[in-house]
Amino acid sequence: MDAIAPMEAKLVEALPEDEGWQFEPKWDGFRCIALRDGGKVELISKSGKSLARYFPEVAAMLQSLTPKRFILDGELIIPVGDCLSFEALQLRLHPAESRIRKLANDTPAQFMLFDLLALGDEMLAAEPLSVRRQTLERFHAAHGDAALLLSPTTVERAQADAWLARTGGALDGVIVKRLDEPYRPGERAMLKVKQLRTADCVVGGFRYASGKKEAGSLLLGLFGEDGKLHHVGFCPPPGDKAELTARLEALVEPPGFTGDAPGGPSRWSTERSGDWQPLRWELIAEVKYDQVTGRRFRHATRFLRWRPDKAPEQCRIEQQVGELRPAELAGLL
Repeated sequence: MDAIAPMEAKLVEALPEDEGWQFEPKWDGFRCIALRDGGKVELISKSGKSLARYFPEVAAMLQSLTPKRFILDGELIIPVGDCLSFEALQLRLHPAESRIRKLANDTPAQFMLFDLLALGDEMLAAEPLSVRRQTLERFHAAHGDAALLLSPTTVERAQADAWLARTGGALDGVIVKRLDEPYRPGERAMLKVKQLRTADCVVGGFRYASGKKEAGSLLLGLFGEDGKLHHVGFCPPPGDKAELTARLEALVEPPGFTGDAPGGPSRWSTERSGDWQPLRWELIAEVKYDQVTGRRFRHATRFLRWRPDKAPEQCRIEQQVGELRPAELAGLL
């Protein structure tokens, strides 16, 4: 049995309205193809690399199942405290086995199932999704536990809309699949709709573009409960860069960031992290973002507009929508 390249999704703006679709939550974790062939278990990432050494507890759980041969498509997730943590997943990618074992014991991962591609000697990838889903549900009913979860699905568009609305950023969006189609390895044969949100942020600093004397990125800040301005992300500079650079340079002076600042200890730190200019708190930018991890925007945000009507103190961390909490997860399942 060989690993199968995962079927991928293309981003669309809205859920389809016609019949014949299955909707399911888009989980914010590590996509993974889980393969067992007798005594061998593998966890394969989207890039084709093995994840088994980084998630030994999941590999051991799959090894303990009664079926000796299967291929599963799913998502690795980790609950930490009162939320699901993408950062905890990233911490697993560590070179030291002793560190991985400790993290596996302290923050065990779960595997969220959403497709079954092979079971025993039967290859199921060519079957329509409706058939694969029924087989997956029987598989989970027989073998599921606290570490092996089954992703919910619906054929009702209204329910999928409710998932987007009620989770408030807890999920990464909704995945849409044709019920009558086979699994298409490596193809963008699914659709995904992501819930994008906005936040008003203080521009607490900026970086020059590499090798140029013009702004390369705006550094964004939000005020925390401690009253300090914390660095939460960045966005590309909008409009005329020469004009904006002159405007920014006229504002260069502390305070900049009075809490967490670029260059502070975090997984975002790079060799350029300390190379930034602090600004007076005069510019407020409304930006669009998709996900938050550790109180920072995970990806670059998109600039929408300046907000001269906003006071810096109104730009608070509470605007961010955080990770999925187990109570919400239980509600979905």
